[in-house]
Amino acid sequence: MATTVTVSERGRFISVFLFVAFSLWAWPAYPQSSPETGNKHRPRRVTTTESPSPITGATTNVTEEVGEGEVVRVDTRLVSVPATVADTSGRPLSTLRAENFELFEDGQKQTIANFAATDAPFEIALLLDTSASTQADIALIKSAAKAFIEGLHPNDRLAIVAFNTMNQGATVAARVDVLTELTANQQTLERAIQDLGSSRGTPLYDALDQIAEMFHQQRTREEVRGRQAIVALTDGVDSSSNIEFSEVRAKILTYGLACYFINVNTEDLVEDRFLKDCDDPGHLTLSAKQLQRYRRMFAPTARPEDYESFCQLGSFERINISRQLYNLARWQMNDLAKSTGASKFDAASLSDARAAFAQLAAELGTQYSLGYYPTNKTPDGKFRLIRVEVRGVDGEPHVRAREGYYAPGS
Repeated sequence: MATTVTVSERGRFISVFLFVAFSLWAWPAYPQSSPETGNKHRPRRVTTTESPSPITGATTNVTEEVGEGEVVRVDTRLVSVPATVADTSGRPLSTLRAENFELFEDGQKQTIANFAATDAPFEIALLLDTSASTQADIALIKSAAKAFIEGLHPNDRLAIVAFNTMNQGATVAARVDVLTELTANQQTLERAIQDLGSSRGTPLYDALDQIAEMFHQQRTREEVRGRQAIVALTDGVDSSSNIEFSEVRAKILTYGLACYFINVNTEDLVEDRFLKDCDDPGHLTLSAKQLQRYRRMFAPTARPEDYESFCQLGSFERINISRQLYNLARWQMNDLAKSTGASKFDAASLSDARAAFAQLAAELGTQYSLGYYPTNKTPDGKFRLIRVEVRGVDGEPHVRAREGYYAPGS
């Protein structure tokens, strides 16, 4: 049937058509999502909404990403802050509540949106150094690790990580060996401990980096948010990592992981083997990466070729380099533990590791976790200082918490 259209109606039709055409042209094109998502377009970020804190009832900003009319996920940007509190005599205070805490970022008070008491579950990556400096006492490492596992709560989950050896053509190199993912199954964990191997090197920084990524990529259960930790039994001397300490330190701080160390003293044992002739089957050498790290940090004006071969160095040079690298390792462990609100426990030998593990397990049992959504949402990549204070407690309690984090970059 023919239809007559007036001039005014035609004008309105043309206006609507031009508006729709322009909107379709200006709308940004998103890549198609994977088949599993079920959406044709990637979710888009919308304006922030107000969400009440489950702890205080106060509102906090939460950014949502939505697809075609439905919420896909919530980008929480929750900053987790592990903290331990002790009274003036050093005894841990383990019965505090959320209202006993105040939390500040760069001096600005924040709203505590998440609180985990000391009896909440933990997720722990247990890193066991089985490199040449410790492999003679592998049985002691297994025994201490088993005792640590047995002392944890039934709902805690562990991952076991160690070092192993792999062949790269004609050379042998060390690699990070994830023996088991996070699990609460005691039999699985004990089998992993029994399967511990040994390595010709210590990629410690690489291991810490891999563990940090493992925690970051998994979906964290609500009951363990902020209660994730790395526990490393090691002498701390890295020999073969591709990543540098500063990089992995920044990542661990950003991801909010507590980093505990049981520092086993292997320095005397290693020095004796450094002094052996390179033809002696019992000798140890520093790797090329260790020698170049030493040169960059302690002898920056020296020629690189002067530190190409450990066997060409004299006894005094070998011992001096070894001691400097051990001092560096102890400083790095102290720094990482302190900046993440954790601790370093010293063990004179692997025989003392069992007692150190018991101390560490006791400390984990007194740790709180606080969480907040930062009021400063500027994506500038800068370091934000965190301060935790305790109210309503007699005396002047001592609080140990992570020192800060790096904000997301733009």
